[in-house]
Amino acid sequence: MAKIKIGWSEVDMTPKKGTKISLAGQFFERITDEVESPITVTAFALESGDDQMVIVSCDIVAIGANVMSEVRAKLNGKIDLPLDKIIVSAIHSHTSMLYERKSYVFGKEGSTRNTLQYLKSIIPEDMAYKPLVSNEDCLSPKECLDVLVNAICEATINAWNNRKPAYYQNAFGRAVVGMNRRVCYDDGSAKMWGDTNMANFSELEAGNDSGIELIYTYDENKKLSGVIANIACPAQVVEHRSYISSDYWGKVKENLRKKFGDDIMVLGLCSAAGDQCPRDMIRWVNPETPIDDPNIKRNDYIVRRADPSMFDVSGLKLVGKRISNEIISVFEELGDDLKDEGLLVHETFDITLPLRRVTIAEYNDALEKLEKFIDKNRGRRISFDDNAAMHVYAGTVVRYEQQQKTNTFTEEIHVIRFGDIAIATNPFELFLDYGNQIRARSRAKQTFLIQLACGADGYLPTEKAEKGSHYSAYVSSGYTGHVGGEILVRETLDRINKKF
Repeated sequence: MAKIKIGWSEVDMTPKKGTKISLAGQFFERITDEVESPITVTAFALESGDDQMVIVSCDIVAIGANVMSEVRAKLNGKIDLPLDKIIVSAIHSHTSMLYERKSYVFGKEGSTRNTLQYLKSIIPEDMAYKPLVSNEDCLSPKECLDVLVNAICEATINAWNNRKPAYYQNAFGRAVVGMNRRVCYDDGSAKMWGDTNMANFSELEAGNDSGIELIYTYDENKKLSGVIANIACPAQVVEHRSYISSDYWGKVKENLRKKFGDDIMVLGLCSAAGDQCPRDMIRWVNPETPIDDPNIKRNDYIVRRADPSMFDVSGLKLVGKRISNEIISVFEELGDDLKDEGLLVHETFDITLPLRRVTIAEYNDALEKLEKFIDKNRGRRISFDDNAAMHVYAGTVVRYEQQQKTNTFTEEIHVIRFGDIAIATNPFELFLDYGNQIRARSRAKQTFLIQLACGADGYLPTEKAEKGSHYSAYVSSGYTGHVGGEILVRETLDRINKKF
Protein backbone atom coordinates (compact mmCIF):
# COMPACT_ATOMS: atom_id res chain seq x y z
CA MET A 1 0.00 0.00 0.00
CA ALA A 2 1.30 3.46 -0.92
CA LYS A 3 2.64 6.00 1.55
CA ILE A 4 0.65 9.21 1.81
CA LYS A 5 1.63 12.83 1.35
CA ILE A 6 -0.40 15.67 2.85
CA GLY A 7 -0.31 19.42 2.34
CA TRP A 8 -2.23 22.27 3.97
CA SER A 9 -2.83 25.94 3.26
CA GLU A 10 -5.06 28.72 4.56
CA VAL A 11 -5.63 32.02 2.74
CA ASP A 12 -7.31 35.02 4.36
CA MET A 13 -9.85 36.78 2.12
CA THR A 14 -11.23 39.23 4.68
CA PRO A 15 -11.74 42.65 3.08
CA LYS A 16 -9.29 45.33 4.19
CA LYS A 17 -10.46 47.69 6.91
CA GLY A 18 -12.81 50.29 5.50
CA THR A 19 -13.74 48.20 2.45
CA LYS A 20 -17.43 47.42 2.50
CA ILE A 21 -19.04 44.31 1.07
CA SER A 22 -22.61 43.16 0.64
CA LEU A 23 -23.34 40.02 2.67
CA ALA A 24 -24.95 37.00 0.99
CA GLY A 25 -27.58 34.63 2.31
CA GLN A 26 -30.67 36.54 3.42
CA PHE A 27 -33.67 38.18 1.80
CA PHE A 28 -32.70 41.58 3.15
CA GLU A 29 -29.72 43.70 2.23
CA ARG A 30 -26.71 44.00 4.52
CA ILE A 31 -23.64 46.05 3.67
CA THR A 32 -20.75 46.25 6.11
CA ASP A 33 -17.04 46.66 6.75
CA GLU A 34 -17.27 45.38 10.34
CA VAL A 35 -15.41 42.13 11.00
CA GLU A 36 -16.44 39.73 13.76
CA SER A 37 -13.95 37.07 12.62
CA PRO A 38 -11.80 36.59 9.49
CA ILE A 39 -13.16 34.75 6.46
CA THR A 40 -10.72 32.30 4.90
CA VAL A 41 -10.18 29.58 2.33
CA THR A 42 -8.58 26.37 3.61
CA ALA A 43 -7.17 23.65 1.37
CA PHE A 44 -6.19 20.07 2.23
CA ALA A 45 -4.15 18.10 -0.32
CA LEU A 46 -3.69 14.34 -0.24
CA GLU A 47 -1.65 12.05 -2.49
CA SER A 48 -1.36 8.30 -2.26
CA GLY A 49 -0.05 6.05 -5.00
CA ASP A 50 -1.35 7.21 -8.37
CA ASP A 51 -4.32 9.17 -7.07
CA GLN A 52 -4.88 12.57 -5.49
CA MET A 53 -7.45 14.93 -4.07
CA VAL A 54 -7.59 18.51 -2.88
CA ILE A 55 -10.54 19.52 -0.72
CA VAL A 56 -11.09 23.25 -0.29
CA SER A 57 -13.42 24.73 2.32
CA CYS A 58 -14.52 28.34 1.89
CA ASP A 59 -16.08 30.65 4.47
CA ILE A 60 -18.81 31.57 2.00
CA VAL A 61 -22.51 30.84 1.45
CA ALA A 62 -22.14 28.56 -1.59
CA ILE A 63 -19.89 27.65 -4.52
CA GLY A 64 -21.35 28.65 -7.87
CA ALA A 65 -20.58 26.62 -10.97
CA ASN A 66 -18.83 29.69 -12.38
CA VAL A 67 -16.41 29.60 -9.43
CA MET A 68 -15.43 26.04 -10.33
CA SER A 69 -14.95 26.88 -14.02
CA GLU A 70 -12.89 29.99 -13.24
CA VAL A 71 -10.75 28.19 -10.65
CA ARG A 72 -9.97 25.33 -13.01
CA ALA A 73 -9.26 27.68 -15.90
CA LYS A 74 -6.89 29.74 -13.76
CA LEU A 75 -5.11 26.64 -12.39
CA ASN A 76 -4.70 25.04 -15.80
CA GLY A 77 -0.98 24.71 -16.46
CA LYS A 78 -0.04 26.08 -13.03
CA ILE A 79 -0.40 22.88 -10.99
CA ASP A 80 0.66 19.29 -11.73
CA LEU A 81 -2.69 17.93 -10.55
CA PRO A 82 -5.68 16.79 -12.62
CA LEU A 83 -8.20 19.60 -12.27
CA ASP A 84 -11.10 17.22 -11.69
CA LYS A 85 -9.40 16.11 -8.47
CA ILE A 86 -10.17 19.50 -6.88
CA ILE A 87 -13.27 19.73 -4.67
CA VAL A 88 -14.40 23.18 -3.54
CA SER A 89 -17.07 23.45 -0.84
CA ALA A 90 -18.74 26.08 1.34
CA ILE A 91 -19.47 26.17 5.07
CA HIS A 92 -22.70 28.03 4.17
CA SER A 93 -22.00 31.18 6.15
CA HIS A 94 -24.56 33.97 5.72
CA THR A 95 -22.07 36.58 6.89
CA SER A 96 -19.61 36.49 4.02
CA MET A 97 -19.26 38.29 0.71
CA LEU A 98 -21.94 38.42 -1.94
CA TYR A 99 -20.17 37.47 -5.14
CA GLU A 100 -21.28 37.03 -8.74
CA ARG A 101 -22.66 33.50 -8.67
CA LYS A 102 -24.00 31.45 -11.57
CA SER A 103 -25.52 28.03 -12.05
CA TYR A 104 -24.81 26.08 -15.21
CA VAL A 105 -27.73 23.66 -14.83
CA PHE A 106 -28.97 24.83 -18.24
CA GLY A 107 -25.55 25.38 -19.80
CA LYS A 108 -23.10 28.26 -19.55
CA GLU A 109 -25.24 30.52 -21.68
CA GLY A 110 -28.46 29.32 -20.04
CA SER A 111 -31.38 27.99 -22.07
CA THR A 112 -33.82 30.22 -20.19
CA ARG A 113 -33.68 33.42 -18.17
CA ASN A 114 -33.05 33.13 -14.45
CA THR A 115 -35.26 34.44 -11.62
CA LEU A 116 -33.52 37.81 -11.27
CA GLN A 117 -33.58 38.40 -15.02
CA TYR A 118 -37.29 37.60 -15.11
CA LEU A 119 -38.10 39.93 -12.22
CA LYS A 120 -36.15 42.72 -13.89
CA SER A 121 -38.05 42.17 -17.12
CA ILE A 122 -41.54 42.50 -15.59
CA ILE A 123 -41.05 45.27 -13.01
CA PRO A 124 -41.33 48.78 -14.52
CA GLU A 125 -38.12 50.82 -14.42
CA ASP A 126 -39.64 53.51 -12.18
CA MET A 127 -40.59 50.81 -9.65
CA ALA A 128 -37.41 48.74 -9.76
CA TYR A 129 -35.37 48.35 -6.59
CA LYS A 130 -31.97 50.05 -6.72
CA PRO A 131 -29.45 47.95 -4.76
CA LEU A 132 -27.07 49.62 -2.35
CA VAL A 133 -24.31 47.34 -3.60
CA SER A 134 -23.76 49.78 -6.46
CA ASN A 135 -22.23 52.29 -4.03
CA GLU A 136 -18.70 53.25 -5.05
CA ASP A 137 -17.24 52.36 -1.64
CA CYS A 138 -18.56 48.80 -1.77
CA LEU A 139 -16.87 45.90 -3.57
CA SER A 140 -19.02 44.76 -6.46
CA PRO A 141 -20.13 41.11 -6.77
CA LYS A 142 -17.68 40.73 -9.67
CA GLU A 143 -14.80 42.06 -7.54
CA CYS A 144 -15.78 39.67 -4.74
CA LEU A 145 -15.83 36.79 -7.23
CA ASP A 146 -12.25 37.65 -8.21
CA VAL A 147 -11.20 37.72 -4.54
CA LEU A 148 -12.78 34.31 -3.93
CA VAL A 149 -11.36 32.66 -7.05
CA ASN A 150 -7.86 34.03 -6.36
CA ALA A 151 -7.98 32.80 -2.75
CA ILE A 152 -9.11 29.31 -3.80
CA CYS A 153 -6.37 29.08 -6.41
CA GLU A 154 -3.68 30.30 -4.03
CA ALA A 155 -4.76 27.89 -1.28
CA THR A 156 -4.96 24.97 -3.72
CA ILE A 157 -1.51 25.60 -5.20
CA ASN A 158 0.06 26.11 -1.78
CA ALA A 159 -1.51 22.98 -0.27
CA TRP A 160 -0.47 20.85 -3.25
CA ASN A 161 3.07 22.21 -3.27
CA ASN A 162 3.33 21.81 0.52
CA ARG A 163 2.56 18.09 0.51
CA LYS A 164 5.05 15.95 2.39
CA PRO A 165 5.13 12.47 3.92
CA ALA A 166 2.58 12.46 6.72
CA TYR A 167 0.46 10.46 9.12
CA TYR A 168 -3.24 10.48 9.93
CA GLN A 169 -5.88 9.05 12.24
CA ASN A 170 -9.60 9.01 11.55
CA ALA A 171 -12.00 9.14 14.47
CA PHE A 172 -15.53 9.94 15.55
CA GLY A 173 -16.93 12.50 17.96
CA ARG A 174 -20.30 13.81 19.03
CA ALA A 175 -21.55 17.31 19.78
CA VAL A 176 -25.05 18.71 19.40
CA VAL A 177 -24.86 21.48 16.81
CA GLY A 178 -27.50 21.02 14.12
CA MET A 179 -31.24 20.65 14.76
CA ASN A 180 -34.20 20.43 12.39
CA ARG A 181 -35.68 23.80 11.49
CA ARG A 182 -38.89 22.77 9.71
CA VAL A 183 -41.99 22.77 11.91
CA CYS A 184 -45.02 20.62 11.00
CA TYR A 185 -48.67 21.33 11.82
CA ASP A 186 -51.79 19.20 12.11
CA ASP A 187 -53.09 20.18 8.66
CA GLY A 188 -50.05 18.64 6.97
CA SER A 189 -48.34 21.97 6.31
CA ALA A 190 -44.81 22.84 7.38
CA LYS A 191 -42.84 26.03 7.83
CA MET A 192 -39.18 26.83 8.13
CA TRP A 193 -38.69 28.63 11.47
CA GLY A 194 -42.33 27.89 12.28
CA ASP A 195 -43.71 28.65 15.74
CA THR A 196 -43.91 25.52 17.91
CA ASN A 197 -45.80 27.27 20.73
CA MET A 198 -49.14 26.60 19.05
CA ALA A 199 -51.91 24.06 19.62
CA ASN A 200 -51.59 23.04 15.96
CA PHE A 201 -47.89 22.14 16.21
CA SER A 202 -47.43 18.41 15.65
CA GLU A 203 -43.73 17.64 15.17
CA LEU A 204 -40.42 18.65 13.71
CA GLU A 205 -40.21 17.33 10.19
CA ALA A 206 -37.04 15.27 10.67
CA GLY A 207 -34.32 14.48 13.16
CA ASN A 208 -30.77 15.70 13.60
CA ASP A 209 -27.27 14.20 13.53
CA SER A 210 -24.89 15.04 16.37
CA GLY A 211 -22.04 12.92 14.98
CA ILE A 212 -18.74 14.51 13.93
CA GLU A 213 -16.61 12.63 11.40
CA LEU A 214 -12.96 13.46 12.11
CA ILE A 215 -9.53 13.10 10.53
CA TYR A 216 -6.40 14.23 12.39
CA THR A 217 -3.27 14.80 10.29
CA TYR A 218 0.35 14.77 11.45
CA ASP A 219 3.66 15.89 9.95
CA GLU A 220 6.74 13.71 9.42
CA ASN A 221 7.65 14.13 13.10
CA LYS A 222 4.19 12.95 14.20
CA LYS A 223 3.19 16.42 15.34
CA LEU A 224 -0.48 17.33 14.86
CA SER A 225 -0.81 19.50 11.74
CA GLY A 226 -4.53 19.71 11.08
CA VAL A 227 -8.08 18.55 11.73
CA ILE A 228 -10.86 17.74 9.27
CA ALA A 229 -14.34 17.88 10.81
CA ASN A 230 -17.59 16.98 9.04
CA ILE A 231 -20.69 18.35 10.79
CA ALA A 232 -24.36 18.21 9.77
CA CYS A 233 -25.08 21.89 10.32
CA PRO A 234 -24.54 25.00 8.21
CA ALA A 235 -22.49 27.85 9.72
CA GLN A 236 -25.56 29.94 10.45
CA VAL A 237 -25.60 31.08 14.07
CA VAL A 238 -25.22 34.79 13.28
CA GLU A 239 -26.75 34.46 9.82
CA HIS A 240 -28.97 37.55 10.17
CA ARG A 241 -26.30 39.89 11.54
CA SER A 242 -24.61 42.67 9.61
CA TYR A 243 -20.93 41.92 10.09
CA ILE A 244 -18.36 39.71 8.39
CA SER A 245 -17.93 36.40 10.18
CA SER A 246 -16.83 32.81 9.62
CA ASP A 247 -19.55 31.91 12.13
CA TYR A 248 -18.93 28.97 14.47
CA TRP A 249 -15.96 27.67 12.45
CA GLY A 250 -14.07 30.84 13.38
CA LYS A 251 -14.51 30.02 17.06
CA VAL A 252 -13.51 26.37 16.48
CA LYS A 253 -10.26 27.56 14.88
CA GLU A 254 -9.57 30.03 17.68
CA ASN A 255 -10.07 27.39 20.36
CA LEU A 256 -8.01 24.69 18.65
CA ARG A 257 -5.16 27.12 18.00
CA LYS A 258 -5.11 28.13 21.65
CA LYS A 259 -4.71 24.45 22.48
CA PHE A 260 -2.38 23.21 19.72
CA GLY A 261 -0.68 26.33 18.36
CA ASP A 262 -1.32 28.91 15.66
CA ASP A 263 -0.14 26.67 12.82
CA ILE A 264 -2.93 24.09 13.26
CA MET A 265 -5.15 23.89 10.18
CA VAL A 266 -8.90 23.27 10.33
CA LEU A 267 -10.97 22.06 7.38
CA GLY A 268 -14.65 22.56 8.18
CA LEU A 269 -17.00 20.50 6.01
CA CYS A 270 -20.79 20.77 6.02
CA SER A 271 -22.55 17.43 5.80
CA ALA A 272 -26.12 16.91 4.52
CA ALA A 273 -27.94 19.69 6.39
CA GLY A 274 -30.43 21.43 4.12
CA ASP A 275 -33.12 21.26 6.82
CA GLN A 276 -30.80 21.83 9.78
CA CYS A 277 -29.84 24.89 11.84
CA PRO A 278 -27.91 25.61 15.07
CA ARG A 279 -31.01 26.45 17.14
CA ASP A 280 -33.60 24.50 19.10
CA MET A 281 -37.10 25.03 17.69
CA ILE A 282 -38.69 23.56 20.84
CA ARG A 283 -36.78 25.48 23.51
CA TRP A 284 -36.97 28.67 21.47
CA VAL A 285 -34.67 31.50 22.61
CA ASN A 286 -35.26 34.90 21.04
CA PRO A 287 -32.47 36.92 19.42
CA GLU A 288 -30.76 39.36 21.78
CA THR A 289 -31.68 42.25 19.47
CA PRO A 290 -34.35 42.39 16.73
CA ILE A 291 -33.83 40.59 13.43
CA ASP A 292 -35.27 41.61 10.07
CA ASP A 293 -37.01 38.30 9.35
CA PRO A 294 -40.80 37.89 9.77
CA ASN A 295 -40.43 34.11 10.22
CA ILE A 296 -38.33 34.63 13.35
CA LYS A 297 -40.82 36.79 15.27
CA ARG A 298 -42.74 35.20 18.17
CA ASN A 299 -45.94 36.83 19.47
CA ASP A 300 -46.19 34.73 22.63
CA TYR A 301 -42.56 34.39 23.64
CA ILE A 302 -41.80 32.35 26.76
CA VAL A 303 -38.38 32.73 28.39
CA ARG A 304 -36.70 29.30 28.46
CA ARG A 305 -33.85 27.90 30.49
CA ALA A 306 -31.88 26.70 27.50
CA ASP A 307 -28.98 27.65 25.22
CA PRO A 308 -28.06 31.31 24.85
CA SER A 309 -29.36 33.02 21.72
CA MET A 310 -28.27 31.04 18.69
CA PHE A 311 -28.65 34.25 16.66
CA ASP A 312 -25.79 36.03 18.41
CA VAL A 313 -22.11 35.83 19.36
CA SER A 314 -23.05 34.29 22.71
CA GLY A 315 -24.38 31.27 20.83
CA LEU A 316 -21.46 31.36 18.43
CA LYS A 317 -19.02 30.95 21.29
CA LEU A 318 -20.95 28.04 22.80
CA VAL A 319 -21.21 26.12 19.52
CA GLY A 320 -17.51 26.68 18.83
CA LYS A 321 -16.69 25.49 22.34
CA ARG A 322 -18.80 22.35 22.02
CA ILE A 323 -17.13 21.35 18.77
CA SER A 324 -13.55 22.20 19.76
CA ASN A 325 -13.92 20.55 23.18
CA GLU A 326 -15.06 17.35 21.49
CA ILE A 327 -12.24 17.47 18.95
CA ILE A 328 -9.73 17.91 21.77
CA SER A 329 -11.34 15.18 23.90
CA VAL A 330 -11.31 12.66 21.05
CA PHE A 331 -7.70 13.55 20.23
CA GLU A 332 -6.59 12.94 23.81
CA GLU A 333 -8.06 9.41 23.72
CA LEU A 334 -6.66 8.39 20.32
CA GLY A 335 -3.39 6.78 21.33
CA ASP A 336 -0.36 6.54 19.06
CA ASP A 337 -1.70 4.27 16.30
CA LEU A 338 -0.84 6.62 13.44
CA LYS A 339 -1.13 5.52 9.80
CA ASP A 340 1.23 6.67 7.05
CA GLU A 341 -0.36 4.78 4.17
CA GLY A 342 -3.80 4.27 2.74
CA LEU A 343 -5.49 3.28 -0.49
CA LEU A 344 -6.80 6.36 -2.34
CA VAL A 345 -9.37 6.03 -5.13
CA HIS A 346 -10.91 9.30 -6.35
CA GLU A 347 -13.80 9.11 -8.82
CA THR A 348 -15.42 12.15 -10.45
CA PHE A 349 -18.59 11.68 -12.49
CA ASP A 350 -21.71 13.44 -13.73
CA ILE A 351 -25.11 12.40 -12.49
CA THR A 352 -28.33 13.09 -14.41
CA LEU A 353 -31.30 14.16 -12.29
CA PRO A 354 -34.91 15.03 -13.16
CA LEU A 355 -35.94 18.68 -13.14
CA ARG A 356 -38.66 19.27 -10.57
CA ARG A 357 -41.75 20.66 -12.29
CA VAL A 358 -44.45 23.14 -11.40
CA THR A 359 -48.07 22.54 -12.35
CA ILE A 360 -50.09 24.77 -14.65
CA ALA A 361 -52.14 25.86 -11.61
CA GLU A 362 -48.99 26.84 -9.72
CA TYR A 363 -47.74 28.75 -12.75
CA ASN A 364 -50.99 30.66 -13.19
CA ASP A 365 -51.16 31.44 -9.47
CA ALA A 366 -47.60 32.82 -9.56
CA LEU A 367 -48.42 35.02 -12.58
CA GLU A 368 -51.48 36.35 -10.76
CA LYS A 369 -49.51 37.12 -7.60
CA LEU A 370 -46.86 39.00 -9.57
CA GLU A 371 -49.44 41.00 -11.54
CA LYS A 372 -51.27 42.02 -8.35
CA PHE A 373 -47.98 43.04 -6.74
CA ILE A 374 -47.06 45.28 -9.67
CA ASP A 375 -50.53 46.85 -9.85
CA LYS A 376 -50.54 47.54 -6.10
CA ASN A 377 -47.13 49.21 -6.13
CA ARG A 378 -47.27 51.32 -9.29
CA GLY A 379 -45.84 54.80 -8.80
CA ARG A 380 -43.43 53.94 -5.99
CA ARG A 381 -39.92 52.55 -5.76
CA ILE A 382 -40.14 49.03 -4.26
CA SER A 383 -37.91 48.01 -1.35
CA PHE A 384 -35.43 45.18 -1.08
CA ASP A 385 -38.01 43.28 1.01
CA ASP A 386 -40.65 43.73 -1.69
CA ASN A 387 -38.24 42.45 -4.31
CA ALA A 388 -37.31 39.43 -2.17
CA ALA A 389 -40.96 38.57 -1.50
CA MET A 390 -41.55 38.10 -5.23
CA HIS A 391 -38.70 35.61 -5.70
CA VAL A 392 -40.76 32.51 -4.99
CA TYR A 393 -43.37 33.49 -7.58
CA ALA A 394 -40.80 34.59 -10.15
CA GLY A 395 -38.95 31.33 -9.58
CA THR A 396 -42.15 29.39 -10.25
CA VAL A 397 -42.69 31.18 -13.56
CA VAL A 398 -39.08 30.61 -14.61
CA ARG A 399 -39.29 26.92 -13.72
CA TYR A 400 -42.38 26.60 -15.91
CA GLU A 401 -40.37 28.04 -18.79
CA GLN A 402 -37.41 25.78 -18.05
CA GLN A 403 -39.44 22.59 -17.93
CA GLN A 404 -40.78 23.23 -21.44
CA LYS A 405 -37.21 22.92 -22.75
CA THR A 406 -35.59 20.22 -20.63
CA ASN A 407 -36.49 17.31 -18.37
CA THR A 408 -33.12 16.64 -16.77
CA PHE A 409 -29.84 18.26 -15.78
CA THR A 410 -26.40 17.01 -14.74
CA GLU A 411 -24.27 17.62 -11.66
CA GLU A 412 -20.64 16.95 -10.77
CA ILE A 413 -20.21 14.38 -7.99
CA HIS A 414 -17.07 13.07 -6.28
CA VAL A 415 -16.84 9.70 -4.51
CA ILE A 416 -13.56 8.83 -2.82
CA ARG A 417 -12.13 5.94 -0.88
CA PHE A 418 -9.28 6.74 1.48
CA GLY A 419 -8.33 3.75 3.61
CA ASP A 420 -11.53 2.74 5.40
CA ILE A 421 -13.08 6.18 4.81
CA ALA A 422 -15.61 7.11 2.11
CA ILE A 423 -16.08 10.73 1.01
CA ALA A 424 -19.01 11.78 -1.18
CA THR A 425 -19.99 15.23 -2.43
CA ASN A 426 -23.12 16.87 -3.77
CA PRO A 427 -23.94 20.45 -4.90
CA PHE A 428 -27.19 20.83 -2.94
CA GLU A 429 -28.47 21.91 0.42
CA LEU A 430 -29.25 18.25 0.92
CA PHE A 431 -31.89 17.35 3.51
CA LEU A 432 -30.55 15.25 6.37
CA ASP A 433 -32.61 12.13 5.62
CA TYR A 434 -30.68 11.59 2.40
CA GLY A 435 -27.37 11.83 4.23
CA ASN A 436 -28.61 9.35 6.83
CA GLN A 437 -29.61 6.90 4.09
CA ILE A 438 -26.14 7.09 2.54
CA ARG A 439 -24.27 6.73 5.84
CA ALA A 440 -26.44 3.87 7.09
CA ARG A 441 -25.89 1.76 3.97
CA SER A 442 -22.29 2.71 3.17
CA ARG A 443 -19.85 -0.20 3.44
CA ALA A 444 -17.09 2.15 4.57
CA LYS A 445 -16.20 2.21 8.26
CA GLN A 446 -16.67 5.97 8.16
CA THR A 447 -18.47 8.17 5.65
CA PHE A 448 -17.87 11.88 5.13
CA LEU A 449 -20.54 13.78 3.20
CA ILE A 450 -19.87 17.23 1.75
CA GLN A 451 -22.82 19.30 0.56
CA LEU A 452 -22.63 22.53 -1.48
CA ALA A 453 -19.51 21.18 -3.20
CA CYS A 454 -18.55 22.01 -6.81
CA GLY A 455 -21.87 23.75 -7.38
CA ALA A 456 -24.78 25.45 -5.65
CA ASP A 457 -28.09 24.31 -7.05
CA GLY A 458 -30.53 24.89 -4.25
CA TYR A 459 -32.29 22.75 -1.71
CA LEU A 460 -33.00 19.07 -2.24
CA PRO A 461 -36.03 18.34 -0.02
CA THR A 462 -37.69 15.07 0.93
CA GLU A 463 -41.13 14.02 -0.27
CA LYS A 464 -42.56 14.86 3.15
CA ALA A 465 -41.08 18.37 2.92
CA GLU A 466 -42.49 18.88 -0.55
CA LYS A 467 -45.97 18.05 0.73
CA GLY A 468 -45.51 20.39 3.70
CA SER A 469 -44.19 23.10 1.35
CA HIS A 470 -42.76 26.49 2.45
CA TYR A 471 -39.29 27.88 1.86
CA SER A 472 -36.61 25.23 1.19
CA ALA A 473 -39.31 22.90 -0.18
CA TYR A 474 -40.93 25.16 -2.79
CA VAL A 475 -40.37 24.01 -6.37
CA SER A 476 -38.35 27.19 -6.94
CA SER A 477 -36.12 26.48 -3.92
CA GLY A 478 -34.07 23.98 -5.92
CA TYR A 479 -33.77 22.21 -9.24
CA THR A 480 -34.74 18.67 -8.26
CA GLY A 481 -37.01 17.02 -5.71
CA HIS A 482 -37.37 13.75 -3.85
CA VAL A 483 -37.17 11.65 -7.04
CA GLY A 484 -33.79 13.23 -7.75
CA GLY A 485 -32.82 12.72 -4.12
CA GLU A 486 -33.50 9.00 -4.37
CA ILE A 487 -31.40 8.76 -7.54
CA LEU A 488 -28.56 10.66 -5.84
CA VAL A 489 -28.64 8.33 -2.83
CA ARG A 490 -28.68 5.15 -4.94
CA GLU A 491 -25.92 6.29 -7.29
CA THR A 492 -23.71 7.57 -4.45
CA LEU A 493 -24.12 4.33 -2.51
CA ASP A 494 -23.40 2.21 -5.59
CA ARG A 495 -20.18 4.13 -6.27
CA ILE A 496 -19.10 3.98 -2.60
CA ASN A 497 -19.83 0.31 -2.07
CA LYS A 498 -18.07 -0.83 -5.25
CA LYS A 499 -14.90 0.63 -3.76
CA PHE A 500 -15.19 -1.48 -0.61
